[in-house]
Amino acid sequence: MIDHILSLLIAIPLFGAAAVSVWPSQRPGDFRLIALSVLLLELLTGLSLFLFFDNQNTGFQLSETADWITLPIGSLGTVSIDYALAVDGISFPLVLLAVVVLFVGMISSWSIDQKTRAYFALYLVLSASIIGCFLAQDFFLFYLFFEFMLLPMYFLIGLWGGPRREYAALKFFVYTFFGSLLILIVMIGLYLSVIDPVETARAVGILGPEDLVQTDIILQIQQWLADGRIGADQLVHTFRFSYLSDAGNYIPGSILSPETEFILFGIPVRLLAFWFLFIGFAVKLPVVPVHTWLPDAHVEAPTPISVVLAGILLKIGGYGFIRIVDGFFPVEAQYSMVPLAILGMISIVYGGFNALGQSDLKKMIAYSSVSHMGFVLLGIAAFTAEGINGAIYQMVSHGVLSSMLFLLAGVIYDRTHDRKIDNYRGLIGPMPRYTVLTGIAFFASLGLPGFSGFVGELFTLMGAFQANAMPVWIPALSTLGIVLAAAYFLWTYQRMFFGSFWYKNDSSIILTDLTIRETALLVPLAILSVLLGILPGLLFNMTGPTVQAWLERLQ
Repeated sequence: MIDHILSLLIAIPLFGAAAVSVWPSQRPGDFRLIALSVLLLELLTGLSLFLFFDNQNTGFQLSETADWITLPIGSLGTVSIDYALAVDGISFPLVLLAVVVLFVGMISSWSIDQKTRAYFALYLVLSASIIGCFLAQDFFLFYLFFEFMLLPMYFLIGLWGGPRREYAALKFFVYTFFGSLLILIVMIGLYLSVIDPVETARAVGILGPEDLVQTDIILQIQQWLADGRIGADQLVHTFRFSYLSDAGNYIPGSILSPETEFILFGIPVRLLAFWFLFIGFAVKLPVVPVHTWLPDAHVEAPTPISVVLAGILLKIGGYGFIRIVDGFFPVEAQYSMVPLAILGMISIVYGGFNALGQSDLKKMIAYSSVSHMGFVLLGIAAFTAEGINGAIYQMVSHGVLSSMLFLLAGVIYDRTHDRKIDNYRGLIGPMPRYTVLTGIAFFASLGLPGFSGFVGELFTLMGAFQANAMPVWIPALSTLGIVLAAAYFLWTYQRMFFGSFWYKNDSSIILTDLTIRETALLVPLAILSVLLGILPGLLFNMTGPTVQAWLERLQ
């Protein structure tokens, strides 16, 4: 079981989706119980990875590899696609975040009472796709998971969302699909440019089918490749991340070779490929100006889907920046440091000003997500250990806090079907527990020391200030995002909770405080935010060694 525990993380939700699909429909409540049991098992399996993960190991761990597709194509060589899974210090925290957020979203879905079979089956398929993105070590496999997320998310928003759900679902699909097409173009270019040195060694006969792989064999194949001593029909092309990130595996003269002289539209083709990948993942993060789908999707999506969307789906964009964009194009990433950092800064400030001007609670939280994910881009653009570690920390922190924020918005919406901030006053009276937990979420999100949000923002800014090639005014202006966060969170808190109670000028309305289920969802997230705020080593001990080794390899 340990040898295939990562495959199990993907298989559990898929088997659960199949079980929901074939379960007799006489008892619709069973669909909830099946989905809850499946994601509880998924949570326990994910947390059990702690037993096998070594923080000091800077390489990939718990690896699973199997030949999936091998297709000879004559003079063009051989197509090799592997089923390859692994975790390291960069992906492991995000896997843990995913299993927690997906379980929280599942409990939040308990009130779904229409088309329950379809809803829970789609939710479980979405869960498997998200987990697969963080585990995949083959670009083709990653792309399948990345694309497959679109389908369940489209239907979950379009069928169970608000009044404008069709528009929001279509906008989400079009934006994300366009970004994924740009990623596909670069993926094909990389495939045509890169070989699998191990399988190529077997193809040319210097390594037997059962022989163990040795470093000198790989170096020999790379030298032969550079010297042009291997025929094109003997080359085995690959999508494996580990080979795509090694410049020695690129075919001389190929379109995306590091020494390529290909120019397209007056731009070096590798730089163009870098920006194609960047745009593809920028849509998912999202980065201004390709962010406009996010507020619409959040406003119209049901609360559990907003939780999953903000809590974990956006993080695939940040993970893609680190693992794929920077991993495959490190020179171009450092060359583009300033424009990337400026885009991060714009996202921080623009998202903050927009959040300040919102009257809809969910839309305010959505724009705050744009601002907070801007810090992720700023940290990644810095290309320093502090920046990258801070970006990963910020993704985990935002995953916890945004889940909490959207759950809190869902609580008030479930009672009144109203999200207008100005329609509430004095909620501290009828809803004291709700007031306390909302205060924790707001203060943690605005970056108050002692909470996780402070640590993530601090380290991304530290990394940006330490980046030699980055003008100091970029991180300096980015600090305005912290001021804006304090403004819109505190102003919202003041308007909703202070003063004498009334709702839409009618103080006779009765609002009940948090239920046991709602409290059980929110309190663990609040505790997790505090733990990450006062014990940041819990996360940095995982990410630090891997990030340091990753930067040394790329630089």
